[in-house]
Amino acid sequence: MAEAPPLKRKREEEEDADGDGGGAAAPFPLAELRLRRVLRESARDKAVFLHGEVTGPSGEGTDALVILEKTPFQEEKLLDLLKKHTKLELQMHNDIYRTYHLYPPPELSEIKTTVVYPATEKHLQKYLRQEAHLIRETWEDYKNITLPFVQSQSFSIQWVYNILEKKAEADQIIHENPDPCDGFVLVPDFKWNQNQLDDLYLIALVHRRDVKSLRDLTAEHLPLLRNILQEGKEAIMKRFGVPGSQLRIYLHYHPSYYHLHVHFTALGYDAPGISVERAHLLTDVIDNLVLDSMYYQKRALTFALQADKMLFKRFQEAGRV
Repeated sequence: MAEAPPLKRKREEEEDADGDGGGAAAPFPLAELRLRRVLRESARDKAVFLHGEVTGPSGEGTDALVILEKTPFQEEKLLDLLKKHTKLELQMHNDIYRTYHLYPPPELSEIKTTVVYPATEKHLQKYLRQEAHLIRETWEDYKNITLPFVQSQSFSIQWVYNILEKKAEADQIIHENPDPCDGFVLVPDFKWNQNQLDDLYLIALVHRRDVKSLRDLTAEHLPLLRNILQEGKEAIMKRFGVPGSQLRIYLHYHPSYYHLHVHFTALGYDAPGISVERAHLLTDVIDNLVLDSMYYQKRALTFALQADKMLFKRFQEAGRV
């Protein structure tokens, strides 16, 4: 288990009144949170997603989304964990097999806590466990159903522009190609706590703002995509010592936000969103565009949608589900 070089990281999801993300946020009153419901639990990811409420300055309750995640083990702290545990409680003993509950001291019991506050209904719905369906989206479906829906949504991506304009997280940029057409910035994703390389996770955000997703890509964008692939791998090797052969580099469709971005994760990390119905390897995307400039304007794309999503309802209304 290799250790990542220390690197301070904070994503300012909550922007200040001027929208530049530069203001100092007051500590979130976690102890005052009133739990409304558990949106979803993930035993595999050791995470729970909570819908809570806190009392705002006006005295009214304000929704908050709180995500609690167990952090991965760190090799340099394993001996401390074994030697400084406060309690070892036997649960089961059968022949040579024993299971215990081990209670570590507070300094070794870190739980990564992500807060979205104030949280909208869209934020809460994003993490609510729902029945999912596979959608086969043709180019006509995209033009007539998906694109109008995306254009009607109001999810802010100001935090992306803050990074690109150096208004936030400027000290977190691992690499930048400043070309306005074929350039990008590479930053650690907020899912990665950067204490180890096993769950390495970075995002390349393109400078140009006219490319929303995989559907917009043509051969015109090959220089941009090749820059991301080559320079991204080189930057990660230089900074973290992880070779390109140990990286999974991909795009999501549908993406969680509509500004073109590319994911870089450790190959051994079972990262969220790497399932076959969502992740598209960047090398495959490049090869497809070399074969046909209009590849992603011609082919049908398959993705999963939760049954409560408005986009799913649009596909239902159009008789496409």
